[in-house]
Amino acid sequence: MDEHHLGKRQSLSQQMTLNRDREFIQQLKADYCQILLRYFNNDNTVKQQIERFINVAFDAKVPVPQIIEIHMELIDEFSKQLKLEGRNDEVLLDYRLTLIDILAHLCEIYRTSIS
Repeated sequence: MDEHHLGKRQSLSQQMTLNRDREFIQQLKADYCQILLRYFNNDNTVKQQIERFINVAFDAKVPVPQIIEIHMELIDEFSKQLKLEGRNDEVLLDYRLTLIDILAHLCEIYRTSIS
């Protein structure tokens, strides 16, 4: 195989990997959004969703800053929607608890995996 074909093949492989990564992050963001939407309800399934989310993030070695970025993007989207509806977005400050909860669980998994 000549260098030209090898270069095209590597480029295609890299593009497929990037697409899979984007799809994975989009799914992770969708899962996190569902957690946010149910977090303050008396819904017992949210704990299971958090557990699943954390396990997926841990297994995929998703860096903590990326989880924070997902949280901030979603809160920003929610804020824009509330403002469009003429509503106050201060309630979104409470959702920091969701982020703290998830990061605390994730840190615990990291801690126990080291020992």
